Amino acid sequence: MAQAASAPAVGFLYPGYSAEDDYPRLERILAEAGAEVRLPLVHTDIGEDAHRVDALLEMGSAARLAAKVEEAKGHGIQAVVWACTSASFVFGWDGAHDQVRELGQTAGLPASSTSFAFAHAVRHLGVERVSIAATYPEDVAELFTGFLKAAGAEVVAMRGSGIITAAEVGTWGEEEVLALARGGDHPDAQAVLLPDTALHTAAYIPALEAELGKPVLTANQVTAKEGLRLLDLKVHCPALGKLFS
Repeated sequence: MAQAASAPAVGFLYPGYSAEDDYPRLERILAEAGAEVRLPLVHTDIGEDAHRVDALLEMGSAARLAAKVEEAKGHGIQAVVWACTSASFVFGWDGAHDQVRELGQTAGLPASSTSFAFAHAVRHLGVERVSIAATYPEDVAELFTGFLKAAGAEVVAMRGSGIITAAEVGTWGEEEVLALARGGDHPDAQAVLLPDTALHTAAYIPALEAELGKPVLTANQVTAKEGLRLLDLKVHCPALGKLFS
């Protein structure tokens, strides 16, 4: 169900083309739960598609984000989120804050990123111990571990999958996503985190949580939640998992 143009909106800057169709899907699921909100998405220039530190630093550079801010604002948004995990946490805790602050100043709007969306989601759930099931190579996934530790979470397990490109991650379906989550779970983890916005997950969250018997936080899910937080909207939507319940 399409939302009226007057509905509140949060804009997402999304790198390239992989799982961008999760965002209209998230908007539809939220609408079915009674939420009047729009989630317009604008694609940023991805540069080199590589889960490699130098490529990620360039992908998340202020210039690449700023280049698409006016297009996002053309959708009548009240907040903006950099919908990318790896090209935000790769800057480190302080650098990721700088990235979001610069984005907010450029847009003249409240701003955040998927990395902070994960930090806020973990806090919202009240969990302390998490595990990470990442698509990334392990050296990149370790940077996410460090980011979460800086946010106050205890990471009891981390598993990288060695996938270099977002394009490959975007081809994964439900079985691959379930296998990723199972492989990254740990008995001591109170929640499992799947940190790649290139991964389709919006339709699979109930199945993921049923499979693991605990909250599962996925990148596009938490990014949508972060956008609602910036708009000060609280939505009860069990179809998007414990985070929205």
